[in-house]
Amino acid sequence: MFKPTQSQSRSPMIKLCLSLLAMLGPVASSYAELNQAQVDQLISKADDYRLSEESAKVVSIVSLYQNQLLDKTRQYNVYSRPNRESLVVFKSAVEAGQKMLMLQDNFWLQMPKSRRPIRITPMQKLLGEASVGDISSLTWNQDYQGKWVNDTQVNDQNGLSYQSHQLVLVAKTSSASYQKIALWLEKDTGFPIKADLYLLSGKLAKQAIFIRGVRNNRLAVTAMSLSDAIQPSKKTVIEYQSVTPMTLADKYYNPSFLARNSTTEL
Repeated sequence: MFKPTQSQSRSPMIKLCLSLLAMLGPVASSYAELNQAQVDQLISKADDYRLSEESAKVVSIVSLYQNQLLDKTRQYNVYSRPNRESLVVFKSAVEAGQKMLMLQDNFWLQMPKSRRPIRITPMQKLLGEASVGDISSLTWNQDYQGKWVNDTQVNDQNGLSYQSHQLVLVAKTSSASYQKIALWLEKDTGFPIKADLYLLSGKLAKQAIFIRGVRNNRLAVTAMSLSDAIQPSKKTVIEYQSVTPMTLADKYYNPSFLARNSTTEL
């Protein structure tokens, strides 16, 4: 009588197991991967931790470090409103009278003794000791298209480990401060933990760590620490000292008005 060999008798069972694994594989993968709607929702939620108001005054205290020693401190008042529009008023004595206006993809720098505002490029707003691009860019959802990359463990500034969603954000407007951002969001809450910021050339420019705090009795990003990847001896810490709902009159978003009028009251 014919007796099946051991390998022959196991063959149907192995085939069955392989078939089941093939069926389960796509299910497991689709369960882990986030679709575009979920990614968009995550980015909007992360934005809310940074700036939950559509129109607001954000008082930013910027501390500049050189070789881990505090070098100087500056204050900037940022007035943001919908449609990617914001006005930055330089408040420190050494920069008094300077203003930067951002209207979607157009940028102007107003110097104290200049009769007319100076048009600048998106790259120029990242220059200077305290990058105005970093101070004024409080949201991502309008300037970037996000994509899910992976779920992974990541540490915050205190070395605490979080299960996180890793996203990649690619600029969809010419006004975006950076061409690409690698962003890690806490899986449970969507809170931003850290980000790698890349220039148009593909070069890593800065690494950001977002600091947790409480504002208006809710979890919020109360500060951002930026390590300079190009000049490692430099670090910038931006503290969002206060965020107040406020809507400025339209005239303040007119470059000609800024050139003719003082904004010391802002």
